[in-house]
Amino acid sequence: MASKRNLKKTVNYICSELFAECVANSLYNGKTDDADTEAMLQSIMAMHKDFICRISHIEPGMSAKKYFADFTAKFNEQISEIIDQIAS
Repeated sequence: MASKRNLKKTVNYICSELFAECVANSLYNGKTDDADTEAMLQSIMAMHKDFICRISHIEPGMSAKKYFADFTAKFNEQISEIIDQIAS
């Protein structure tokens, strides 16, 4: 397991890149709706807050290795969903 600090930096970096990609897509794609873009930006911010908070608070009764494997899988899943939303 990487250190929590490095994991937080990675989550911050990925979320900021997704945010920037969403903003760029809304600016350069003339047919996107402002409400859809705003909802997507809010979901990115909510995901960021949720995963940053989850790094510091491991669920009781679960080993750290198992917890962070589950954490990574869920984070990657949500990233994929957001990327698919940006692409469409």
